[in-house]
This record gives sequence, C-alpha cells and structure tokens, in this order.
Amino acid sequence: MQGAERARKLGKRFVVTDHMLVVMGFYLVFPMVALRFVDQLGWAAAAVGLALGARQVAQQGLGLVGGSLSDRYGARPMVVAGMLLRAAGFAVLAYAHSPLHLFISCVLSGLGGSLFEPARGALVVKLTRPNERNGFYALLMTLESACAVTGALLGTWLLSFDFYWVALGGCAVFVLAALLNALVLPAYRVAAPGTGALAALRTPLADKPYLMLVLALSGYYVLNVQLMMLLPVLVTKVAGTPQAVAWMYSMDAALSVLLLYPLARLGERYLTEQVRLLCGLGLMTAALAMVPLAAGVLPLFAVVALFYLGLLVAEPARESLVARYARVSARASYMGLSRIGLALGGLLGYVAGGWLTDSSRALHMPALPWLVLGGIGAITWLILARQFNQPRTPLTPAPALPTAACGASAASCPAPHTPR
Repeated sequence: MQGAERARKLGKRFVVTDHMLVVMGFYLVFPMVALRFVDQLGWAAAAVGLALGARQVAQQGLGLVGGSLSDRYGARPMVVAGMLLRAAGFAVLAYAHSPLHLFISCVLSGLGGSLFEPARGALVVKLTRPNERNGFYALLMTLESACAVTGALLGTWLLSFDFYWVALGGCAVFVLAALLNALVLPAYRVAAPGTGALAALRTPLADKPYLMLVLALSGYYVLNVQLMMLLPVLVTKVAGTPQAVAWMYSMDAALSVLLLYPLARLGERYLTEQVRLLCGLGLMTAALAMVPLAAGVLPLFAVVALFYLGLLVAEPARESLVARYARVSARASYMGLSRIGLALGGLLGYVAGGWLTDSSRALHMPALPWLVLGGIGAITWLILARQFNQPRTPLTPAPALPTAACGASAASCPAPHTPR
C-alpha cells in the first residue's frame, strides 16, 4: 500500500509539471494568433475564427478516438505522439502567410491535442481519489493561470520581433514536453487490463445521461473560448497595445492564486457540483452581457475580472462532475467524449465570434457580439438547470479488480469506480 501511495504521489507531481509546460506552450501561441492575423494583418475575423474553430473540432471532436487508443495502448505513446504532432503544427504556423496555411497548422495542432489530452485527463482521474479530486483540479487551474501569464508575456515579447519566433517558441516547448514524457512518464495503463479500443469507444457513447451533459456544455464553451478570440482583440483595441493581453492574463493569475482554492474548498463544503457550475456560468454570462457598458480600460478589466471569477467557480465543478461519470473500463474514452461539447462549442464560439465581430463593424453595432453571447449563456444555463433537476438512473458500478490483475506495481491498478 505504501508503494502504491508513493507511486500515486510521484505520478501527480509529474502531471503537475507536464501540465505547466503544456499550458505555457499553448498560451505562448494561440492568444497571439488573433492579434497577428486580425489586428496586425487585417484578415477577416471570421476566417481566423474558422481556422481556430477547426483546431477545436480536430482536437475535441476526435478526443473520443484518442481516448480509446489510450485505453488500449496506455497513456505514454499517445501523449508523446500528440505533443510532437502539435509541435509540427506550430512549425507550420511559423510560415503561415495565407488562410490555408493557418488552417493546416491549426488542424495539425488539434490532432495532436486529440491524442495527448484524453490520456492526460485519464491520468488525473487514475491518480487522484474522489475526495481529493476537486482540490487537485483547483491546484491545476491555479498553476494554469500562472503559466498562461508566463506564456502570454513571452508570446507578446516575441511578437514584438516577429510572429515567426512566437510559433517556433511554442514548437520548442512541445518538443521539450514530448521528450520529458518519453523519458520520465511511467507506462501507466489508464483503463482496466484487457480493454479493447472498440469496447472503450462504445462505453461512454452508451451512457445517455453523460452524453446529454456533454452536449449541454457546448454553450458553456462558446463563452469560454472568447478568452482566445474576442476578448484579446477588444482589450488590445481599448488599451491601444498588445501588452494588454498579458495584463489580462496576469489578472487571471492573480485572481486564481488568491481565490481559486478557497472558492473550491468552500463550494465543495456547502454546494453541489451542479450548483457551483450554474453559479459560475451565470457570472460568465452576466460579464459578457455587460461588456457594451464598459467604457474605458478599467471598466473593461472589471468586467473581464467578473468573467474570470465565474470561470473560477464553474471550471473545477465541471471537471469533477465530468470525472465522476468515468468508468474503470474506459477512463480515457470518457475524458475524450467529454471534449465533444468543447469541439462543438469551440467551433461555434470561434466562427460565430469572428462573424459577429465583422457584422458589428459593418452594421456599426459594437454591442452585437456581446448581447448574442449573453443570450447563448442564458439559454445554456436554463438547459443545464433543467437537466440537473431530472432524476437519473446510475450505472451499475464496475466490479473491483483483484490486485494481481493489475500488474506487478500496485500503482498500475485503477482507482475504484465511484457510483453516480
């Protein structure tokens, strides 16, 4: 038991280190994409949004396939291959001088994410016990905010030289992450031994309550992705400098360090995951609807702070809620399917965000994108509230596996399934 607990702790430390690298590499590049191609080069926001949406669909839409492969072959091969594929996408992005090049680079980056993200998500579920999972997600989100600031600061600094160095910097970070995983990550199995790829694929698809939750969360992600699309462009326009994007992410980091863990602990003690998710979504919706009222840098940053506060409340609850559904026989497949909502919501958020921006300029209606996003948030809130109020029949828990079936190391044993 002591050996298993030690392996669990070491695994969690590696997950934290790996997560910091991946987040920094992501935020080094993607917030700069809209600034480069929309703000600097004057491309149509809808075209850039389509490319970013294609990345979202490639990554999240194929997450179920990547997850089933991780359930079958283990986490390490999928993580390493996925990170190298994302590095290749960033290398192509360094030479993107047309919408087609941008589209190809975004799709390559998304395909890489479809391989490594479900495997990494399943590792978190495997290595954390149900009673500590909410706190671990809060820790990851706190570190994510700090690394997002680091990546955005580095990205804006490199952008002052040339976007070429932004893309190559992101490429280097993911090559380093792939090397670290190849050399250090143990050969963990994230599903029960003997799980086939097709069987792992079918398990979450047959879980109708889980599938309905995933689809309902699409609207949540429509709002979420505006941190990559509309908000950086608006903040840069109002402040008059791309450095304002780094200020925005710095504010996110400060709020996360100060509030994320206390909010998660208080919420865990007094509120259900469903209530916390609805509260956070309500704050995010209200913030976006208030953007047209924010005249000047300080009011705009106050509204963005409210949006971040909603995200801090909602995201740990969403992660814990989704993780509670995952069954031992198909952990990574569950994590992959959970990203379908992000694929649909991300595509809609990027494309609609870009189209609404172009339309608001043509119609001289700057409030248009924010009012539409507020409406989407309100509809999503109502759908989730109705779904949470409906009784559901839990699945029969998966039978416990004998220790001998898990391999020589007790750390390779899956955590027991928690009945919903």
